[in-house]
Amino acid sequence: MNEVVIYTDGACSGNPGPGGWAAVILEGGSRREISGSEARTTNQRMELLAAIEALRALGETPRRVTLYSDSAYLVNCFRDRWYERWQRNGWRNAKNELVQNRELWEELLRLSRRHQVQFRKVKGHAANEYNNRADALARAAVTGGGAQRAF
Repeated sequence: MNEVVIYTDGACSGNPGPGGWAAVILEGGSRREISGSEARTTNQRMELLAAIEALRALGETPRRVTLYSDSAYLVNCFRDRWYERWQRNGWRNAKNELVQNRELWEELLRLSRRHQVQFRKVKGHAANEYNNRADALARAAVTGGGAQRAF
């Protein structure tokens, strides 16, 4: 099974406001960069969409994936398996409120089951080349510098 390393990031100008997402995909010595934007969104949606689009970009062939994100919400959900409790509780969180962005979480769960994905936290705006690149791409997408991808 091929191994892939992915760095993702989301950005938003206002919350809600125009947003962008991006991913840097490292596989077999090559590097791909993808990004996109939405006119009115939230930072959380962009973080989730970055991970979704990165996994979608891998296609149907299962891979071993290490996905780095600076979003504690995203990483903790998978590390601590929050989604299992959400599903058992009818997509309600610990406060008995509906989980926001359910459709994105469901799509991310579906895609993460296709691959063997480990979600890892990376410190944002630190000295990590690929995380910084994903951040720059996401911020550029907010202002229209990214490719448009619809969910």
